Amino acid sequence: MHATDASQHGKVFFVGAGPGNPDLLTIRAVECLRSADVIVYDSLVPQELLDAIAQTTERIPVPRDACDQHDPGEMAGHLLTRLAASGRAVVRLKGGDPSVFARLAEELQPLRDAGILYEIIPGVTAALAAAAAAGVPLTSRSAASSVTILTGHEADENAGGIDFHLLADLPGTLAIYMGVEQAEKWSRSLLAAGKPADTPITIVSRCSWPDQQVAVTSLGQCAADFARYRWPPPAVVIVGEVAQLPHASVLDERPLHRRRVLVTRPTGQGGDITSLVATLGGECLQIPTIRIEPPPSWHELDRAIRDAGSFDWIVFASVNGVRAFVSRLRATGMDGRALGTARLAAIGPATKQELEQSGFVCDLTPESYRSEGLIDALGQSLRAGRFLLIRADRGRELLRQELHSQGHDVCEVVAYASQPVEAIDPVTLEMLDTMQIDWITVTSSLVAESTIRLFGNRMQGWKIASISPITSLTLTQAGFAPTVEAVRSTGANLVEAMAQWELAHTEESAQSDGKRAV
Repeated sequence: MHATDASQHGKVFFVGAGPGNPDLLTIRAVECLRSADVIVYDSLVPQELLDAIAQTTERIPVPRDACDQHDPGEMAGHLLTRLAASGRAVVRLKGGDPSVFARLAEELQPLRDAGILYEIIPGVTAALAAAAAAGVPLTSRSAASSVTILTGHEADENAGGIDFHLLADLPGTLAIYMGVEQAEKWSRSLLAAGKPADTPITIVSRCSWPDQQVAVTSLGQCAADFARYRWPPPAVVIVGEVAQLPHASVLDERPLHRRRVLVTRPTGQGGDITSLVATLGGECLQIPTIRIEPPPSWHELDRAIRDAGSFDWIVFASVNGVRAFVSRLRATGMDGRALGTARLAAIGPATKQELEQSGFVCDLTPESYRSEGLIDALGQSLRAGRFLLIRADRGRELLRQELHSQGHDVCEVVAYASQPVEAIDPVTLEMLDTMQIDWITVTSSLVAESTIRLFGNRMQGWKIASISPITSLTLTQAGFAPTVEAVRSTGANLVEAMAQWELAHTEESAQSDGKRAV
């Protein structure tokens, strides 16, 4: 997809991002995003999706609203033309589907005029996603043989452009996009055209986002309900008999629904927590409070790798240790044969998985995922021998000390450095002060110390999820007792602890949200 000759025109890919949740992307859309040189996106594209794109890819936001002199569609089209003319592969990333109320025609015209190639990759449009979220069909053999998609803005922008009498007579479903601000106008027009006031309506606000809301009302009541409950846009309104069928959606029942979780792990290392939180209905905001860096010198690690075959055990205390070890092993031109008969131990399942994904077999993982558990497991399975411990520059000395006291020959090597983030930029802090944070995850004592220093008293208003007793002790001693603690020191158990707390406080949480079924 990358252009090979900058003197030739590139190509523009119009990609549908779906209604909000990145999980609803098509495989073709993912391929385009991975191969793009530059991505032009609008405000309906979720930040989580943008964060997943390679950092080397240029990102250009475009406004949705027209300015006084220019149409935003034409402006975006000219921008795409200039970018593609430089020989780059350009992705125009749009919320929903590019061909549904997305000014596609206006953006295509400049490309056609310039002879720029383009391709349209469809996305899940809001009407389909909203029906799925609400658990209702858009069509039914008994109630709706057709679906009509229309925009609620038409009632204000182009008076007389919609034949409401025709719509009122259709024996099918109406799916109204962008209808929040003009709810009174389009509902009044449908009523005046003869649509019964008791016609069922399902409203899906912020479809597939963590703060999604689903409500049921009627045509005669919907304008008053929009004013009363202030369902936020974007919203899809499903009008018709299908809207009164039993709702089967489970989205609102997921334990972390509408919960925002602040993940503080280093950049690129919060994916397991993020994906699990999303599965349970929540949303993650990632702000690392420590960073991972190379050690001051690779000399000691490289020497240990050359001597790896002389050790009985090589013990990895973290995923980062595995990555650094494997990277240096390959950088020195060696492979797994250099380890000889040495057996491998990992402190927990994530470290074990990283070893296995790198092509190694993990011989031992303790039941308790911390130094004490590793000591117990090793003590039960070996006699005196030589140990190579791969670790960070900071951390507990317990494993080395205990193995040494048992008569083992221990070589400890620093494979990476964990450094606290010095400061959070003011814009990010201002954003935190204006948004609702429900949970913050803390995954080590160093993370705890840095997180407390960076966020301070803001944490008093957040629920805190701690990954281990040692981390909890650090938090508690600083005056920030955790709300929950993981049963085992894994991302999965950390998310499970948050989910269990929310389930136990479902009634209280529902009251605090001010939710009300209409």
